[in-house]
Amino acid sequence: MTIHLPQGLYEPRATPLDLAPSRAPLASRTVYSAAHVVADPYADISPDDPVAVDWDATLAFRRHLWSHGLGVAEAMDTAQRGMGLGWAGAAELIRRSAAEAKSVGGAIACGVGTDQLTGPATLPEVRAAYEEQLALVEESGAQAILMASRALAAAANGPEDYQELYAHLLRQAAEPVVLHWLGPMFDPALEGYWGSADLDAATDTFLKVISEHPDKVDGIKISLLDAEREIDVRRRLPSGVRCYTGDDFNYPELIAGDDRGFSHALLGIFDPLGPLAAHAVRVLDTGDVQGFRDLLDPTVELSRHLFRAPTRFYKTGVVFLAWLAGHQDHFTMVGGLQSARSLPHLAKAYELADRLGLFPDPELAESRMRALLSVRGGSR
Repeated sequence: MTIHLPQGLYEPRATPLDLAPSRAPLASRTVYSAAHVVADPYADISPDDPVAVDWDATLAFRRHLWSHGLGVAEAMDTAQRGMGLGWAGAAELIRRSAAEAKSVGGAIACGVGTDQLTGPATLPEVRAAYEEQLALVEESGAQAILMASRALAAAANGPEDYQELYAHLLRQAAEPVVLHWLGPMFDPALEGYWGSADLDAATDTFLKVISEHPDKVDGIKISLLDAEREIDVRRRLPSGVRCYTGDDFNYPELIAGDDRGFSHALLGIFDPLGPLAAHAVRVLDTGDVQGFRDLLDPTVELSRHLFRAPTRFYKTGVVFLAWLAGHQDHFTMVGGLQSARSLPHLAKAYELADRLGLFPDPELAESRMRALLSVRGGSR
């Protein structure tokens, strides 16, 4: 039976991919999925109130990712940090997810930022905010990911301020951390991060921070959607420092790598692609690079669609696909972000995901897509 989508008639596939869970660890790459949060649709709150999270559904989704052998990157951009989820909610998310990870033996790394600062801040205030969040993540038993800070971008006068602040945080960290460079396509407030709008100069500052503290940097996550720059940075890293790709446009080639190295992964697109991504990496573990590419290359069209400009609204598509896949019972997001993408955009995401066989129950996904078309599009 066909479904009338805004882009035309489409015949949904009848069977999904067979992607049974496997907790066997991934061998050749370290892979984290940045995970979304599930809102509580029945919370009687206004836009001015703290967000309400459905903790049971949120933690169930993390168990889903762990069941396929993936790590969870918690309280990151995908979890709507700075776009609906404030620090109080993020702190609770970190505590709950870290405890859940311990109970199931799952890998977890958590975002450390400065989003408790809600207005202009001085550099000492930025440092204190980072320290507060770093302490909480370390106390939870999770690995820390030092995220880019809007407050630091606003307060810093040049690259020296970045070098000094990050050096302080790295010296203070109890265990090696992941440094995250999030580009302005994900957050316009991060324009000119590392002290310069010139990416070559910013890259030099970024690498200098790492080279001066290689024992405190487990790895870096680059989210610039620029494969050539990531490869260049990857080749300039000190020995032992990993590169985790955050490039949701070019991840298959970056993870596959070349004769001079490869990237691990910490990706928002691996939220909807989790089971398929884990399967692909297990194929890569056998040395079958072409088999890995054959599995992941076809997913790039979906990823580029979800992450198209304005890229920061990719979370809407991620949560939409989680609803269609049956991981949650509703399409409501914290902060009302379900309205951030158009009906044609969501319909195309459904079609691309269905063609890939991502929905465990294609009939359920089709039924929910029809319901959304009826509510948001009316009859045609």
